[in-house]
Amino acid sequence: MANDDAAAAAGAVSATAKVLLGDIEVAYRRAGSGAPVVFVHGLAEDGGSWDGILGRLPAGVAAHAVDLRGHGGTTAGQGDGTPAQLAEDLAAFLDAVTGPAVCVGFSLGGVIVLEAALRRPDMLRKAIVVGTSSKVGRAAAAFFEERIAQLRDDPEGFRLALAADTEAQIVRNRPLSAEIAARRIAAVGEGAGYANATRAMIAMAAAPLTERLRDIRVPVHIIQGAGDVFCPQKAADILREAMPQASYTEIPDAGHLIAVDQPELLARDIAAALT
Repeated sequence: MANDDAAAAAGAVSATAKVLLGDIEVAYRRAGSGAPVVFVHGLAEDGGSWDGILGRLPAGVAAHAVDLRGHGGTTAGQGDGTPAQLAEDLAAFLDAVTGPAVCVGFSLGGVIVLEAALRRPDMLRKAIVVGTSSKVGRAAAAFFEERIAQLRDDPEGFRLALAADTEAQIVRNRPLSAEIAARRIAAVGEGAGYANATRAMIAMAAAPLTERLRDIRVPVHIIQGAGDVFCPQKAADILREAMPQASYTEIPDAGHLIAVDQPELLARDIAAALT
């Protein structure tokens, strides 16, 4: 499994690049040629989290996996801790690099893609959201507040907690937990981007995205992991109720980190949604 993923990833990324967009320099990975598809990662990740998916996409796809503000190789700039700013970052990337594109977002990345679909429907051909919630409850908001404080006051404790969180988000490929956790810790770096993105998640407790989803005018496809306890089935049900026109797939035997548990099934489902 690990060797197969490594081989897929090695063949996936043909180039890495950076582009200056407003107050940040955005790093991104490119693979393939054809119709543009932009991949947006989740909290405490970078574009490399999509490597196992990019290597399994069909021909005719020009994949771009971006690093969010303050994650991976992208600078933090002046983050304001809102989903709106992160969505504007994505829109700026589409304007400058790809033109109108299908956008695929995981978890926080899914929130960003949906927000961008509301703000710039002219630039999104389709939104594919994976393990995504449109609201954050009080318990989750408190959890995120604790993680920000821990990152500031106890960096080593934060790294240990992130490793534990990572293991809890994987149900099928637990032997990969330590490797994935190390990648996520590296993606967080000094933590400014993580803190900013986490504040954006906390903001959704007071201002959920749910009620605005009815205004989305681009096609939407929802992907849910059957064993996801971090973004459970209820979250997918809320999305489907708000967007009854959206298509839906459930990936079996997968936790929140679906790209780790079921990369082949996830890539297959994304490829199907692209057509």
